[in-house]
Amino acid sequence: MDFFKSAAAAGLILAVLDLLWLGVIAKGWLAQQLGPLIREQIMPIPAILFYLLYAAGLGFFAVQPSLGDGDWLRAAAVGAFFGLVAYGTYDLTNLATIKSWPLPMVIVDLVWGAVLSGVSAAGGLLLLKQFGWA
Repeated sequence: MDFFKSAAAAGLILAVLDLLWLGVIAKGWLAQQLGPLIREQIMPIPAILFYLLYAAGLGFFAVQPSLGDGDWLRAAAVGAFFGLVAYGTYDLTNLATIKSWPLPMVIVDLVWGAVLSGVSAAGGLLLLKQFGWA
């Protein structure tokens, strides 16, 4: 049960922050970087599957192991590393295989993945502790 709570708490924060980033803060910059590759409308099923899978990873690797002692700094560090690995896998593979994949996109996305994941893991842990769900 702790796994599901951990994934849900991290996933809630992840989804809110990432949708704010993608839909408001970086929307124009992403369109400029990716040009015709970016969709006008997202495909909801793959997006939902991504958030569920990614939240499960954050819950399993970063939040759940930190529940016992409530160490939010550990959750943040493990979450940030998880994000760097996951986003790095995507971005560096694209850089290696897709013509004209923009290097600025790689750099910004690696930083965003680490920050987003660290904050989501730490925030998820703190959310569980705050409401006594841990």
